[in-house]
Amino acid sequence: MNILSRFFRIPEQSFFLFGPRGTGKSTWLRAQLRDSLYLDLLEPGLQRSLAARPERLRDSLSGSPEARTVVIDEIQRVPELLSVVHAVLEEPSPPRFVLTGSSARKLRRGEVNLLGGRALHRTLHPFMASELPDFDLEQALRIGLVPLVVDASSPEHTLEAYASLYIDQEVRAEGLTRNVGAFARFLEAISFSHGGQLNLAAVARECEVSRQVVAAYLGILEDLLVAFRVPVFRMRAKRATVARDKFYLFDVGVFRSLRPTGPLDRPGDIDGQALEGLVAQHLRAWAAYTGEGSSVYYWRTRGGTEVDFVVYGRAGFHAFEVKNAARVHSADLRGLRTFRTDYPEADCAMLYRGSERLNIDGIWCLPVEDFLQEMTPGQRLLPQVRGTPRV
Repeated sequence: MNILSRFFRIPEQSFFLFGPRGTGKSTWLRAQLRDSLYLDLLEPGLQRSLAARPERLRDSLSGSPEARTVVIDEIQRVPELLSVVHAVLEEPSPPRFVLTGSSARKLRRGEVNLLGGRALHRTLHPFMASELPDFDLEQALRIGLVPLVVDASSPEHTLEAYASLYIDQEVRAEGLTRNVGAFARFLEAISFSHGGQLNLAAVARECEVSRQVVAAYLGILEDLLVAFRVPVFRMRAKRATVARDKFYLFDVGVFRSLRPTGPLDRPGDIDGQALEGLVAQHLRAWAAYTGEGSSVYYWRTRGGTEVDFVVYGRAGFHAFEVKNAARVHSADLRGLRTFRTDYPEADCAMLYRGSERLNIDGIWCLPVEDFLQEMTPGQRLLPQVRGTPRV
């Protein structure tokens, strides 16, 4: 895998680094922390040894006293090691621990020592457009931005195998569900919810299982870090809003690979879902890497007026509508206008597939490809517009 520069910055203190399989955690850390003691729990022998006697971790530390950073890859495979790590961190001059994981299930659901706040929690996301030297929007919408896929010699085939990797290596191996076939049907059904309000009852009817089973399956996806929810923005609400979260798969390519297609599908609808998901994963990565307490929301009134994304935090207050079309009409800005009426403090923008930078009634209309390529954590989320905008 080519080692590209990432926006993620390695903290000075110990930290957990979570992220779905294939986002490049192991490869990137090996390149960045070359002098570290690296313990890969995907190696069966090492996993068995440390699972049988977690205190053997101290033997490894004693064998490499010069290592000031210790990386334990896939920590969720032997969560009992965290008690040993905690004890070591209590000692004078402990090393820095970097604890990676592609599944948070055992750590969140079990009675596991999470180091009592002695380690930060960080996430590595798929590539952002501005991390790539040759970002191509059409390709990103087709195969996504998971490093494992982007760097593959055959991205399409790698993407096809990605869902199977999770079903076989995570769901089946960890015994998260006994009915892998039903879970596979759920993956197809939930893909239709990508970019939409999450309706568990409707998904349950489609899968012919109970709502409780669907809720459990959704929990598996979230624990495996391959799906996330976007809550409704209710800060200082002046209007009644809907209650349901929106649902997204973590990468647009994974959405494409799971979403069944056929003669009854309208390509524009799927393309619109894909574009919205691509923007969602970028905003989420920007918020995580920027810090400043920024979070991603959406806004929808009970009357149906909606804004696709709201980013709120110390780094700013922004509202975005995403339109999979080459032209913007005044009517397309209705949701943003309504939102700005309630929240005049917000900077509002329409992201669309055209090439012109426009300003309509004080709302920026920006080419989505340019917006994604210019998005840099820690910098303005809405870039300064070069030249004189058309009004």
